[in-house]
Amino acid sequence: MVARFASGLLRGVLAVVLVGGVAGAGWWQWRQQAVTPAEFHLRGKFGSVVPWPIIPIQVAVLSDGRVLAYGTDRQGQQGSNEVFDVWDPRKGTGPDAHLVLPNGTGTDIFCSGAVIIPSSGQVLLVGGDRTVNGVRNWSSPDINFYDIKTGVIKSAGRTMERPRWYPTVMTLANGEILILGGRLDLEHYAPIPELFNPQTGWRTLPGADKNELFGSQNWNYPRAWQTPRGDVFSLNRLGDMYSVKVDGQGGFTKLPQKVFRGHSYLPSLMYAPGKILSMRLGGITYNIDINQPEPVIKRAAWSGLARFNATATVLADGKVYVSGGSLRNNDNSSGILSNRLSEIWDPATDKWLPGAVAAKARLYHSVALLLQDGTVLTGAGGAGAKDADNNLDAEIYYPPYLFKADGSGQFAERPAIQAVPDFISWDKAFQLKASAPIGRFTLVKMGSATHSQVYDQRFIELNFKQNGDVYEVSAPSNPLVAPPGYYFLFAVDRQGVPSVAKIIRLDTAVS
Repeated sequence: MVARFASGLLRGVLAVVLVGGVAGAGWWQWRQQAVTPAEFHLRGKFGSVVPWPIIPIQVAVLSDGRVLAYGTDRQGQQGSNEVFDVWDPRKGTGPDAHLVLPNGTGTDIFCSGAVIIPSSGQVLLVGGDRTVNGVRNWSSPDINFYDIKTGVIKSAGRTMERPRWYPTVMTLANGEILILGGRLDLEHYAPIPELFNPQTGWRTLPGADKNELFGSQNWNYPRAWQTPRGDVFSLNRLGDMYSVKVDGQGGFTKLPQKVFRGHSYLPSLMYAPGKILSMRLGGITYNIDINQPEPVIKRAAWSGLARFNATATVLADGKVYVSGGSLRNNDNSSGILSNRLSEIWDPATDKWLPGAVAAKARLYHSVALLLQDGTVLTGAGGAGAKDADNNLDAEIYYPPYLFKADGSGQFAERPAIQAVPDFISWDKAFQLKASAPIGRFTLVKMGSATHSQVYDQRFIELNFKQNGDVYEVSAPSNPLVAPPGYYFLFAVDRQGVPSVAKIIRLDTAVS
């Protein structure tokens, strides 16, 4: 198996050379060219570069569709003087669309973890950076909340069991929030998982407190997803896989399967229930199915680029959009060859298609996140990153599905959801109306993006029946398929054009 991995990496490296050299020069030149309006329906397009009040190195879509961003102050510097920015996409991208809030907690929220609490819509923020005797990159144990109703960031009045810097934060099927990994200080790690229950508070999982699990080899924003069986599947940068028990005292099992080595700044995401796309070194990409007790692993199409610090985002139609990054970790010297190109992976065909070309390189500390209108916010980069610009700005990506298919470059007319409940519950049907004949209904869980990952991101295709302009839509079968929380509900017409999403809450509280 090791030989196969090495052979695959060698093929990937040779392919990069060939594609970048004589054999593929024309193909690469075509990909690097500015996208013309005749190609918008195939590759999408980027909007203009727009200024941002901060470097938005961490972003989360709030339960009302606005976007919370944080990570620096107005000059792009980290520290306890960092501020929060709340952007309202419905107001455009000018200064009036932004609300800058002070950070009154005193926490250096640089490289922390954030997720929306499903029962309240508040944002839970855990950990961050800390300076000790003038030396940064010590960890913070702080717990903070952003209250969407009052617009206030406040301390929880207590700390976590362990300080954490670079932790993963994810929602479980029972509504609890799981916190994994992170560093304690410059030499030690925080492998013990912690759980936050909005009703009962905090507890740890001592049975899963193992360095090999979320310690020295897997501390940097660990990749983890809850499976349809209730355990948590974790994939580390070495290619090792684990099943983590999250009830009782916790526990873990190392799985026999292994994939090729990855990197902390190569993206992985759950693009469909129980299915993970993981990008590894050398452009090697895997499709990992965790719906079975042991994962089923298949090689996906070679992505063509191992793009460190890229972000993979699931789109409204279930395709995967990859933007940003560079051939070498946080290295701008490769130019447009990798750091401004974007790509789209189609799960139905297992093919990579070229996307639009961005105006700016988005390297370390860059982000990408799906928005309510089906566009993608891309931006940031910098904030202490070596040899990279401090990007206090963003670019909006308009995916191909927003354009007419006739090559005119014009936006397509979009269907509209005219009536839908605010709350839905598992395994129950709900009704809605739409303005045009609909071919698909999709749910995308609203995520939190930072450091090459979009946490809590999930995509679910919904079954439905039509009766005139009324549609009876089946909710996801159970919370292990779709954890509780806030989702974008898209109606996609028969030409593949999605509506502006309706934000709905999936929860057991619905009768």
